[in-house]
Amino acid sequence: MEHSVIFVRQTQFFYMDEIIIIIGLIVLNGIFAMSEVALISARKSRLSSDAKKGSKSAKVALKLANDPDRFLSTVQIGITLIGILTGIYSGNRIASDLTETMISWGVSTTYAAALAQGVIVVIVTYLTIIFGELVPKRIGMSVAEKAAKVMARPMRVLATIALPFVWLLSKSTELIFNLLNIKEADNKVTEEEIKSIIEEGTEEGEVQPVENDIMQRVFHP
Repeated sequence: MEHSVIFVRQTQFFYMDEIIIIIGLIVLNGIFAMSEVALISARKSRLSSDAKKGSKSAKVALKLANDPDRFLSTVQIGITLIGILTGIYSGNRIASDLTETMISWGVSTTYAAALAQGVIVVIVTYLTIIFGELVPKRIGMSVAEKAAKVMARPMRVLATIALPFVWLLSKSTELIFNLLNIKEADNKVTEEEIKSIIEEGTEEGEVQPVENDIMQRVFHP
């Protein structure tokens, strides 16, 4: 009897350990997702302004924002690895215990294992989508500049570590683009885009009406 109690406690510890690992991987996925959206959504003008004021994190964030290929490849590597690890730790031991529970509830032994695994996959997928994707991405969009500055240095470290893999992915992508004869998009800013930025800045109070008038005169002397 005593040995049975010890076994049950050890088993529960292993299950809890597995659950903690899965939750940790989902949180890491969320961090990558938030960082990706934040650095893409962050306004370079604000990051540049903060960098000129002496913000080191803004300088790092600006460098990453100006080198999206390297950064996005690093994020993709991280998310892919997390997905693989989540699959590995997707509750095999928990599924085994849930299978036995379902059998005790009267579920056929033929379907109990598949049903238990399916339940766990649905739960893990739901948690990953909500807490590993949607919520972090909304946070990244809501406080883009702040999130970009907070995550800039950790992402730079990861980008440095993943440099060989990023280089391989970059070259592979370039090769596929060349094979498909796809050309990079033109990143030149048009006059209309500049006007739109000025108007938006005026509405938000970042550009003063006098400054707006001066810049409009440049286009319409």
